[in-house]
Amino acid sequence: MNKPAIPGALAVLLLMTLAFGAAAPARAQVKDYLTQGEADRIRDADLPANRIKLFISFAADRLKKFEYELDRGTRDRRRGERLSSLLNAYASCLDDAAELIDLGRERQWDILAGIKEMLAKGKEYMEFLKKINESGADRKLYAATLEDAILATEDALKDAEKADKEYSPPPIRRRQ
Repeated sequence: MNKPAIPGALAVLLLMTLAFGAAAPARAQVKDYLTQGEADRIRDADLPANRIKLFISFAADRLKKFEYELDRGTRDRRRGERLSSLLNAYASCLDDAAELIDLGRERQWDILAGIKEMLAKGKEYMEFLKKINESGADRKLYAATLEDAILATEDALKDAEKADKEYSPPPIRRRQ
Protein backbone atom coordinates (compact mmCIF):
# COMPACT_ATOMS: atom_id res chain seq x y z
CA MET A 1 0.00 0.00 0.00
CA ASN A 2 1.43 3.35 -1.00
CA LYS A 3 0.85 6.34 1.21
CA PRO A 4 -0.17 9.50 -0.60
CA ALA A 5 2.79 11.86 -0.95
CA ILE A 6 2.58 15.43 0.25
CA PRO A 7 2.94 17.77 -2.72
CA GLY A 8 6.30 19.57 -2.79
CA ALA A 9 4.91 23.07 -2.35
CA LEU A 10 2.78 21.95 0.60
CA ALA A 11 5.78 20.27 2.23
CA VAL A 12 7.86 23.45 1.87
CA LEU A 13 5.01 25.54 3.29
CA LEU A 14 4.66 23.14 6.22
CA LEU A 15 8.39 23.28 6.98
CA MET A 16 8.42 27.08 6.81
CA THR A 17 5.45 27.28 9.15
CA LEU A 18 7.17 25.00 11.66
CA ALA A 19 10.45 26.93 11.40
CA PHE A 20 8.85 30.35 11.90
CA GLY A 21 6.47 29.04 14.55
CA ALA A 22 9.36 27.68 16.59
CA ALA A 23 11.10 31.07 16.54
CA ALA A 24 8.04 33.02 17.71
CA PRO A 25 8.27 32.16 21.47
CA ALA A 26 11.79 33.58 21.56
CA ARG A 27 10.33 37.09 21.79
CA ALA A 28 9.77 38.76 25.12
CA GLN A 29 7.87 36.31 27.27
CA VAL A 30 5.98 37.51 30.32
CA LYS A 31 5.84 34.97 33.11
CA ASP A 32 2.30 34.36 34.26
CA TYR A 33 3.00 35.12 37.90
CA LEU A 34 4.37 38.61 37.17
CA THR A 35 2.33 41.63 36.23
CA GLN A 36 3.29 43.50 33.07
CA GLY A 37 4.79 46.29 35.19
CA GLU A 38 6.88 43.84 37.20
CA ALA A 39 8.12 42.13 34.04
CA ASP A 40 9.09 45.55 32.66
CA ARG A 41 11.00 46.38 35.85
CA ILE A 42 12.90 43.07 35.64
CA ARG A 43 13.72 43.67 31.99
CA ASP A 44 14.84 47.27 32.68
CA ALA A 45 17.07 46.38 35.64
CA ASP A 46 20.63 47.07 34.59
CA LEU A 47 22.48 44.67 36.91
CA PRO A 48 21.84 41.02 37.78
CA ALA A 49 21.97 41.88 41.50
CA ASN A 50 19.13 44.34 40.95
CA ARG A 51 17.08 41.68 39.17
CA ILE A 52 17.62 39.32 42.08
CA LYS A 53 16.47 42.00 44.51
CA LEU A 54 13.39 42.67 42.39
CA PHE A 55 12.39 39.00 42.34
CA ILE A 56 12.85 38.89 46.12
CA SER A 57 10.68 41.99 46.59
CA PHE A 58 7.99 40.50 44.31
CA ALA A 59 8.07 37.36 46.46
CA ALA A 60 7.51 39.56 49.52
CA ASP A 61 4.53 41.17 47.80
CA ARG A 62 2.99 37.74 47.23
CA LEU A 63 3.44 36.85 50.90
CA LYS A 64 1.83 40.14 51.98
CA LYS A 65 -1.14 39.43 49.70
CA PHE A 66 -1.29 35.89 51.07
CA GLU A 67 -1.34 37.20 54.64
CA TYR A 68 -4.06 39.70 53.72
CA GLU A 69 -6.14 36.92 52.15
CA LEU A 70 -5.75 34.79 55.31
CA ASP A 71 -6.85 37.65 57.56
CA ARG A 72 -9.79 38.64 55.39
CA GLY A 73 -13.11 37.86 56.97
CA THR A 74 -14.85 36.93 53.72
CA ARG A 75 -14.75 33.26 52.86
CA ASP A 76 -15.76 32.30 49.35
CA ARG A 77 -15.38 29.17 47.26
CA ARG A 78 -12.31 30.46 45.37
CA ARG A 79 -10.35 31.34 48.49
CA GLY A 80 -8.22 28.19 48.41
CA GLU A 81 -7.41 28.77 44.76
CA ARG A 82 -6.29 32.37 45.46
CA LEU A 83 -4.16 31.32 48.42
CA SER A 84 -2.52 28.52 46.46
CA SER A 85 -1.94 30.81 43.50
CA LEU A 86 -0.20 33.39 45.69
CA LEU A 87 2.06 30.73 47.22
CA ASN A 88 2.91 29.38 43.76
CA ALA A 89 3.76 32.89 42.56
CA TYR A 90 5.92 33.42 45.66
CA ALA A 91 7.81 30.18 45.01
CA SER A 92 8.27 31.08 41.34
CA CYS A 93 9.74 34.48 42.23
CA LEU A 94 12.19 32.88 44.66
CA ASP A 95 13.08 30.18 42.13
CA ASP A 96 13.90 32.85 39.55
CA ALA A 97 16.03 34.76 42.05
CA ALA A 98 17.90 31.56 42.98
CA GLU A 99 18.38 30.77 39.31
CA LEU A 100 19.92 34.20 38.75
CA ILE A 101 22.22 33.62 41.72
CA ASP A 102 23.40 30.33 40.22
CA LEU A 103 23.88 31.92 36.83
CA GLY A 104 25.71 34.88 38.34
CA ARG A 105 27.98 32.59 40.31
CA GLU A 106 28.71 30.55 37.19
CA ARG A 107 29.44 33.63 35.07
CA GLN A 108 31.17 35.48 37.91
CA TRP A 109 28.85 38.48 37.87
CA ASP A 110 28.86 40.96 40.73
CA ILE A 111 25.80 39.64 42.59
CA LEU A 112 26.93 39.99 46.19
CA ALA A 113 24.15 42.47 47.01
CA GLY A 114 21.56 40.03 45.63
CA ILE A 115 23.03 37.15 47.63
CA LYS A 116 22.93 39.18 50.85
CA GLU A 117 19.33 40.19 50.13
CA MET A 118 18.34 36.56 49.56
CA LEU A 119 19.98 35.43 52.79
CA ALA A 120 18.32 38.17 54.86
CA LYS A 121 14.85 38.06 53.35
CA GLY A 122 14.80 34.32 52.77
CA LYS A 123 15.16 33.68 56.48
CA GLU A 124 12.29 36.08 57.23
CA TYR A 125 10.12 34.36 54.63
CA MET A 126 10.96 30.95 56.06
CA GLU A 127 9.90 32.03 59.55
CA PHE A 128 6.60 33.35 58.19
CA LEU A 129 5.91 30.16 56.19
CA LYS A 130 6.70 27.91 59.14
CA LYS A 131 4.41 29.97 61.37
CA ILE A 132 1.62 29.60 58.80
CA ASN A 133 2.37 25.88 58.51
CA GLU A 134 1.92 25.45 62.25
CA SER A 135 -1.10 27.63 62.87
CA GLY A 136 -2.45 29.02 59.60
CA ALA A 137 -6.18 29.37 59.12
CA ASP A 138 -7.83 26.97 56.65
CA ARG A 139 -4.51 25.22 56.07
CA LYS A 140 -6.11 22.30 54.26
CA LEU A 141 -6.98 24.67 51.39
CA TYR A 142 -3.32 25.39 50.56
CA ALA A 143 -1.30 22.72 52.39
CA ALA A 144 0.36 21.26 49.27
CA THR A 145 1.42 24.62 47.87
CA LEU A 146 2.63 25.72 51.29
CA GLU A 147 4.94 22.71 51.39
CA ASP A 148 6.19 23.62 47.89
CA ALA A 149 6.80 27.21 49.01
CA ILE A 150 8.76 26.02 52.05
CA LEU A 151 10.88 23.74 49.86
CA ALA A 152 11.48 26.54 47.35
CA THR A 153 12.60 28.83 50.17
CA GLU A 154 14.93 26.17 51.60
CA ASP A 155 16.45 25.57 48.16
CA ALA A 156 16.88 29.29 47.50
CA LEU A 157 18.58 29.77 50.87
CA LYS A 158 20.91 26.82 50.21
CA ASP A 159 21.84 28.25 46.82
CA ALA A 160 22.47 31.68 48.33
CA GLU A 161 24.58 30.23 51.16
CA LYS A 162 26.61 28.21 48.67
CA ALA A 163 27.12 31.26 46.46
CA ASP A 164 28.06 33.38 49.47
CA LYS A 165 30.75 30.89 50.49
CA GLU A 166 32.13 30.60 46.97
CA TYR A 167 31.71 34.24 46.03
CA SER A 168 34.80 36.20 45.36
CA PRO A 169 34.16 39.75 44.22
CA PRO A 170 35.77 40.86 40.97
CA PRO A 171 39.23 42.32 41.35
CA ILE A 172 39.49 46.02 42.01
CA ARG A 173 41.56 47.80 39.43
CA ARG A 174 43.81 50.45 40.89
CA ARG A 175 45.40 53.30 39.08
CA GLN A 176 49.06 52.94 38.42
